[in-house]
Amino acid sequence: MSLHLTTVRSKVLVSAALLGTAAAAAGLGTFGSFTSSTSASASVSSGTVSIALGTANTAANRFSVAATGLVPGDTVQRAATLTNAAGNQALSSITLTTNATTSSKLDTDPTLGLQLKIDACSTPWTETGTAPAYVYTCSGTTRSVLTTRAVIGASMALTNMTALAANNTDNLVVTMTFPAAADNTFQNQASVLNFTFTGTQRAAASQ
Repeated sequence: MSLHLTTVRSKVLVSAALLGTAAAAAGLGTFGSFTSSTSASASVSSGTVSIALGTANTAANRFSVAATGLVPGDTVQRAATLTNAAGNQALSSITLTTNATTSSKLDTDPTLGLQLKIDACSTPWTETGTAPAYVYTCSGTTRSVLTTRAVIGASMALTNMTALAANNTDNLVVTMTFPAAADNTFQNQASVLNFTFTGTQRAAASQ
């Protein structure tokens, strides 16, 4: 009997020792720690890019005025202002894309079909004549924006544009010429031309 009791007591003592060790180990994780933090706020906002044509059916935008009854050798002139005023960022480029929503030989023949060029004036163009036969003269300095080419084209780069900078306007005159060499196959043709100007943001930079 005594031997048996001694064994039991030994087990009890060992268990108590193990519990004491576990409690000591648990106590090691309760120490405190020093910390420090700081913060700051940064304000970030995006810019805006926006170009616009002048009000339709005014001297600032004559694109909607149709030209009819053209014969070889005729020219069609239409004025439009292009403004970078609503945006607050500079542009890297302004391009023009033209397409025909109603097509004919007037726009599909790159040689004898309509030929397009665009000029700008440092001051608003002076408009004379009556619709649709408008004539424009520049009292300031004239510069070429798009040299003569076939009327239909994609992403045509416009040069010498002051509207690349925010809050600037370009006074444009679009001239379409019906080549004098056009033959009888161009009679009774009709096209509807769409002009789309696209401004592209300035190059990305570190701010």
